[in-house]
Amino acid sequence: MSIRFDGRVAIVTGAGNGLGRCHALELARRGAKVVVNDLGGSKSGEGASDAAAAVVEEIKSEGGDAMANGSSVTDFEAVQSMVQEAKAKWGSVDILVNNAGILRDKSFAKVGLDDFRLVLDVHLMGSVNCTKAVWEIMREQQYGRIVMTTSSSGMYGNFGQTNYGAAKAGVVGLMNTLVLEGAKYNIKVNALSPCAHTRMTEGLMPEEALALLKPETVTPGLICLVAEDAPNRTILCAGAGSFARTVIYETEGVSIAHDELSAEAVMKNMSAIMDPAGQKELTNGGEQTMKLVGKAAEKLG
Repeated sequence: MSIRFDGRVAIVTGAGNGLGRCHALELARRGAKVVVNDLGGSKSGEGASDAAAAVVEEIKSEGGDAMANGSSVTDFEAVQSMVQEAKAKWGSVDILVNNAGILRDKSFAKVGLDDFRLVLDVHLMGSVNCTKAVWEIMREQQYGRIVMTTSSSGMYGNFGQTNYGAAKAGVVGLMNTLVLEGAKYNIKVNALSPCAHTRMTEGLMPEEALALLKPETVTPGLICLVAEDAPNRTILCAGAGSFARTVIYETEGVSIAHDELSAEAVMKNMSAIMDPAGQKELTNGGEQTMKLVGKAAEKLG
């Protein structure tokens, strides 16, 4: 079965280089009309260039249809204009790939709060801004496919990336609730956790490993996450042609009788609380509340 996007309109942020460029090219090859968004700055978010225009020319040279946009994802009004321009030109916005990002790596002891806020603003609020700008269009047309770009740094941590890790964990929380709010409108929201050799990873890995981590080995996963038959609420990890799913589980836990409840009682039961046997994936916050209350009721009952 061939995955096609004929008649679909896609916006890919941070698409002037690396993963975003690869995503945009492949979407266009599969029939999508693509907005190539990129401010054109350095990997730390400084400066600007015409990187987006170069990718548009590449798409058009292959027979595709695309338009360039140089808006910063941190500027909501500019993002709104980009979305409206795409809708005016092509009639809809069906796919959003939140890929734009920067790095300002330093240990937490050394990182300045301005750099911390900027990384959050680009990765997390940039994803919020772009998603907010397309959300009503997707609700009205009863169709949408949105991908957040998360990272192992957000899910597991990485030294020197408290700002980046916090932002990348944040987009997972954003995804989880958007899934619930978008379900009845046929809007699916997923997250891609890529591992690829781009300018964002230069100097971080041995050259032998980087040779395997081409952006082209990640993009097939992205295509699946924005397809008509895409999964929903999935964190797809991708790199070097390997794919996996990250899942947040909650242990079964224990309930402590109210007349015995104390910090000491919790500490005494910590091994049982952390026991992975019977752990489950929860799909909304209410499930946790019902579970904990239910266990307490059993104890009383």
